[in-house]
Amino acid sequence: MRRRARLLAAFATLALALGPAIAEARPGGGFSSGSRGSRTYSAPPSTRAAPGTATPFNRSEAPRQAPGTTAPGYAQPRPAPSYTTPNRGGMFGGGFMSGLMGGLLGAGLVGMLFGSGAFGGMSGGAGFLGFLLQLGIIAGLIWLVLRVLRNRRAAPVGQPAMAGAGAGGPMGGPASGRFAREMDGTAGGGGAGRVAAQPIQVGQADFSAFEQSLVRINEAWSRRDMAALGRLTTPEMARYFQGDLRDLEARGWQNETRDVRLEAGDLSEAWAEGGLEYATVAMRFSLVDVTRDARGQVVEGDPNARQTTTEVWTFVRRPREPWLLSAIQQTG
Repeated sequence: MRRRARLLAAFATLALALGPAIAEARPGGGFSSGSRGSRTYSAPPSTRAAPGTATPFNRSEAPRQAPGTTAPGYAQPRPAPSYTTPNRGGMFGGGFMSGLMGGLLGAGLVGMLFGSGAFGGMSGGAGFLGFLLQLGIIAGLIWLVLRVLRNRRAAPVGQPAMAGAGAGGPMGGPASGRFAREMDGTAGGGGAGRVAAQPIQVGQADFSAFEQSLVRINEAWSRRDMAALGRLTTPEMARYFQGDLRDLEARGWQNETRDVRLEAGDLSEAWAEGGLEYATVAMRFSLVDVTRDARGQVVEGDPNARQTTTEVWTFVRRPREPWLLSAIQQTG
């Protein structure tokens, strides 16, 4: 009976650890990742396509920097990116594996706190149910503490997390098919707490480039083509993509996103600073999102059904050079 209880507890812990990660295997992993220059820790203005707020960054290499400094990886001319994945928070790194290892480690700690080893001391059904209750309570407390700490790190000095997201301004007619924008090509501008920056114009060619990037990045992700992802993104985002692909590979899984269609999009803000140009856009898009195991069996998603999601993407470039994906933020 004790052995059976241990096995059940192990499977329950594994299910808790894997549950949140399985549904977010598409590019970006459902995280808010990347950098927006000096505005990394400021909320982008809301838009018609994304009327709520973008969530704070879970993963960013951007320090809380002085005005006028540039985003990570852009201080010198951009070389071929190095894909050595940095430590992204904790001994187990980031992405999908952090949830798995954190859950298993938490189970062991619970066992040690209540005696009899990691999964011991469960001689009957009552002991097993008590263990699950203890695990749930401690997991909830840890989640609450981590959420509070994360919000404190993401909040600008003197402001609550994600405060100050304003409306994107009056919207003009469609540009590049499904993109709407302000008539003068700028939005948002410098809100409270933002550093001074020069607004820039974003035209139809730029909106077309953003839409093409959405499609091409998903195609490269599905092929696990890091060379293509490195050409389409900043070195920081390429590192996140590679880490997430490695986490999937460690599980024997492969995620495929196909038939990506931009349903609606609009400009949140566009500005120049430190010799770089930035554009943050909200995009609502639909796609087929399927994750399969090594045998080709579907473990998440439906190959015959489309899903719709809204994300806020930030692009960066040097003047007259191609736009590169600099950040992906989820909406809430």
